[in-house]
Amino acid sequence: MRSIIYKIVPATLWQDARDSGEFKGAAIDLTDGFIHFSTGDQAKTTAALYFAGQEGLLLVAVDGEKLGEALVYEASRGGALFPHLYATLPLDAVIWEKPLLLDANGNHIFPELDR
Repeated sequence: MRSIIYKIVPATLWQDARDSGEFKGAAIDLTDGFIHFSTGDQAKTTAALYFAGQEGLLLVAVDGEKLGEALVYEASRGGALFPHLYATLPLDAVIWEKPLLLDANGNHIFPELDR
């Protein structure tokens, strides 16, 4: 079974990645020196903490095994291990991308995630 990780990203920024063939990261990723990802168990909390009420977002599923040694799991929020990519994200590692719509309460509606 493959190791699927998730990235929440503004659709406009993701379009730039599609145009260039790779995702270099959002502003926080560029500042921190790695691309932040979440596991299936972490993605909803990440959305609530860092993207609350934001529209125009995509949830991107990535095959972590295709990222090799550049993908490192490191302790972060609450000591949990989060996937961090110390490279650009090649788009051939992307499994799917789906819009993260908001419900009537401003919470993101997630598709079913692999955990």
